[in-house]
Amino acid sequence: MTPIRVDDARVEPVTLAEMRGVLRLDPDDGGAEDPLVERLIAAARAQVEVATRRILAPGRYRVMLTAWPGDGWLPLPLSPLVAVARTGLVDPGGTVTDLAAGLVRPGADGIEAPGLVIDPAVPALDRRAALIEVDAGYGGAGPPLPPALAQAIRLLVAHAFEHRGDGAGDDVPPPAPAALVAPLRRLRL
Repeated sequence: MTPIRVDDARVEPVTLAEMRGVLRLDPDDGGAEDPLVERLIAAARAQVEVATRRILAPGRYRVMLTAWPGDGWLPLPLSPLVAVARTGLVDPGGTVTDLAAGLVRPGADGIEAPGLVIDPAVPALDRRAALIEVDAGYGGAGPPLPPALAQAIRLLVAHAFEHRGDGAGDDVPPPAPAALVAPLRRLRL
């Protein structure tokens, strides 16, 4: 089971305007550096997401199951898990029949132990698949992004912007972002 992001819009946790201020870019430059800075923000966000095992930009994710978990608990690698947006059964022809609300619901801790509680009254799959869509990530309807993670993104963007292939060792990030991220890293058991 691999969650798949199903929405295209991604709101970065650090804005272009904010990074232009941090980088002290000339407001009269006509936005010449904006495409580069936007790519650096996305890359830094992705780097912090991998390091923390958390989703820093809100989004909707789809999970497909061919069997319900036997113990009624479905752990998800989506932290923070915000809400269940849709659940349904998909028949062999591809028709989706929505399930009643509450049969699949978020667990008690959507940040450190994200997962779904599957009610025993959920219908058997019998040659069908379960479609589950959840909302996950900081920002939007989720919890606010921890300031340390936003600062790690800003530091990574600033480092990458200042060291754009100018010399040896430019691909080595500074230690400060790693120190900011370390306390918020989700452990894998």
